[in-house]
Amino acid sequence: MLQMLTWKKIAAGVVFVSLASAVVIAQQQGPARGNHEWAPPVPQGKHHNLAATLETVQWGWLDPREKPKLVVESGDTVSIETMMHSHDKVQPGMTIEQAVDLRKANPGGGPHSMTGPIFVNGAEPGDVLEIRILRIEPKAWAVNFNLPGKDFPTIGALAAEMPEGHIKFFPIDLEKRTVEFKPGIVLDLQPFPGTFAVGIDPEDPAPRKGGVKDDPLAPVSTLRPWKNGSNMDINELQEGSTIFLPVFQRGGLIWTGDSHCRQGNGEVNLTALECSYKEIRIQPIVRKDMKVSWPFIETRTHWIATGFNEDLNVAMVNATREAVDWLANQKIVPMSRYEAYGLVSMAGDCRVSQVVDVRKGVHCMIPKSIFTNLQRS
Repeated sequence: MLQMLTWKKIAAGVVFVSLASAVVIAQQQGPARGNHEWAPPVPQGKHHNLAATLETVQWGWLDPREKPKLVVESGDTVSIETMMHSHDKVQPGMTIEQAVDLRKANPGGGPHSMTGPIFVNGAEPGDVLEIRILRIEPKAWAVNFNLPGKDFPTIGALAAEMPEGHIKFFPIDLEKRTVEFKPGIVLDLQPFPGTFAVGIDPEDPAPRKGGVKDDPLAPVSTLRPWKNGSNMDINELQEGSTIFLPVFQRGGLIWTGDSHCRQGNGEVNLTALECSYKEIRIQPIVRKDMKVSWPFIETRTHWIATGFNEDLNVAMVNATREAVDWLANQKIVPMSRYEAYGLVSMAGDCRVSQVVDVRKGVHCMIPKSIFTNLQRS
């Protein structure tokens, strides 16, 4: 009898575990792609399209004097096309030597092809642009490469151990949204914009195009992330997420490029699964009722604070400070800054975004699940 009862308990436990697993799987599957039902509803205005052409795409620099390629209203939606790196010169079949030549062809600038800028009426310096990412549709192929460590000894976590460059192209199964890395390894797509920016911060200490030192509006390279976003490489910025960026220039001035189809945290060899998009659909919303100093991201499951610096330890400090300050200022469950510091230590998840963009990045994730009475943010 005891043995029978024991087996009944085991069977019941198996059923419970199976049900729990099913719940976890259902939670992981989540809502339909791009769903923002967790966020406060906002009216949708007109829809616009911005194609990627040599007239609408800039290679490696953010220039606040660049004429806007599109003017929209707060709440409008925009479908943006993006190009592959170096004005679409990176194409299947190219060699690593050709990739190196392209990297050297734009001194000081990034490799990124940036579609924009988009001018948002009503956005003024001191405001915040809330930008919802509604949909991402990749094009048909992707690439990953590392530059030769013998020529680029500081680019890549193992540059000193990888003296040669390596490049590999991948066809994308658009129906399954997967890539075969090689036989026996298949990666599901998790697309997000590696570089997403608003107009430059005049006080960004990054070098300016042409070595200009006395013009705060001189173009800034897309290499480094900063307060205006740019090359953040944060892989949580997928469909259904929202990014909040401080506005430094009239109209906000939105650019995106450096499109990724998947990336591990760290982006250790320099590149992700680099691709381009038929469409990244966004909805910019002018917020005059809030302030942020650095990029802040919200998803269905997390609030995400960011920190950047040439020193990874300082980037960690900056991201932690932003997470603590956000918790200390939120009104859902009021808390002191000391309490916020403890909560980040107990429940926050601070991850290395990337170590290859000159300014390294850390993002600290605060789970919404720990707030028991959470309503729409």
